[in-house]
Amino acid sequence: MSARRAGRRGRLRRTVLWSAALAALSVAAFRLGPREGGATGGPGGPPPPPGRAAPVPVGFTASSAAGLVQGEGRPLRWRVEAENGSGIDPDAAARTVEGILGDRRGWIRDPAHGFRLAGPGEPVDFTVRIAAPATSDRLCGVVTPELIGEANCRVGHTVVVNLKRWQEGSPRFRGPLAEYRALIVNHEVGHELGRAHETCPRPGAPAPAMMQQIKGLRGCTSNAWPYGADGTYLGGPPVP
Repeated sequence: MSARRAGRRGRLRRTVLWSAALAALSVAAFRLGPREGGATGGPGGPPPPPGRAAPVPVGFTASSAAGLVQGEGRPLRWRVEAENGSGIDPDAAARTVEGILGDRRGWIRDPAHGFRLAGPGEPVDFTVRIAAPATSDRLCGVVTPELIGEANCRVGHTVVVNLKRWQEGSPRFRGPLAEYRALIVNHEVGHELGRAHETCPRPGAPAPAMMQQIKGLRGCTSNAWPYGADGTYLGGPPVP
């Protein structure tokens, strides 16, 4: 065999070996790399697909109670998740939230809205997650110094309730703790319904439920509910 033919065979063998190695690397990269369609639900994620429950994050316990439809609109399914070690009974908290969402001064006053406390394993449209202040800050991405350890928020389809605020209320809110809990739920669920922030309409008026009352009332009086007892919407100008 001539030297030229031997050289051609050597180059061909090296080409085949390199091609096999590249193919093996490509398969390994596909297996180890990220895939489309990760976990559903959770902060910032999409709602769970039909027939599938959103996963409960490690460190939280979900409510096991179930409820009836409240309101006339398509019922949004929800549940409570309480952080482990918080001392919060998720079923008791779920019944408290259910009472708030079912109040005629709440969002069900609008016939377009409805809610239902989902039972174990049911898919949900949103979650009410009660978490310690440090966990709330992490979930909410709080960086403003005066709000660290203080804020509630809505992230994706998750309403994050600060445990401190749930247990103590707010120094800016004049009223019983039960009313402040109603404000937390009505404000953050209002965002889930597509409502934006509002501000005080005039001095002495009830503060809108969609007002960030933790930042001050601007002359309004403390109020936890979107609607008055007579069905009047207690709103204000939108925040620019």
